[in-house]
Amino acid sequence: MLIAGVGGQGIILASEIIALSAMKEGLDVKKAEVHGMSQRGGSVVSTLRYGQKVFSPLIKSGTADILLGFEKLEAYRTAQAVKPDGVIIVNDQEIYPITVASGKAKYPQNLDQLLVQTGRKVIKIDAYNIAKELGEVRAVNVVILGALASQLDLNKESWLSAIKERVPKKAVQVNLKAFQKGWEVGEKQV
Repeated sequence: MLIAGVGGQGIILASEIIALSAMKEGLDVKKAEVHGMSQRGGSVVSTLRYGQKVFSPLIKSGTADILLGFEKLEAYRTAQAVKPDGVIIVNDQEIYPITVASGKAKYPQNLDQLLVQTGRKVIKIDAYNIAKELGEVRAVNVVILGALASQLDLNKESWLSAIKERVPKKAVQVNLKAFQKGWEVGEKQV
């Protein structure tokens, strides 16, 4: 799978939780990240593969099973990495890059339509507002993980255990709630 978004959205933490969840199931896991200018709101992409035996985290373009798009434009930019019958789980959030904020470029207004036109199954989640309702906007990434987990064959207890191990202790309870809300949204979209 591929995870795409912008710096500060918790992409690296999300990939760590996915990896740990799979390892708790006895699976082999490989992951890699490309940070770029992530601290300045730039693109961040993480690739992750798990299975009985995995030799590389690299994913050939057009072969990813799943794309987690933490931001719509970043999801669209990386959508072609997903195989034609793959799934795109996308956060319904727009974070304007520097070029848009400075007026040098325009943010595409039809991203929802463009994502659907890729031919992949698109599951759209309003993760930002779900996290905001829970009182912790930084839990957006875990809301998205909950939706992902509802689509995979990994045990829910493995996910919960991984969240408890990777999330700072003071934020565990709100992140467990965020995961559950994401799970419920993901189940409804199947």
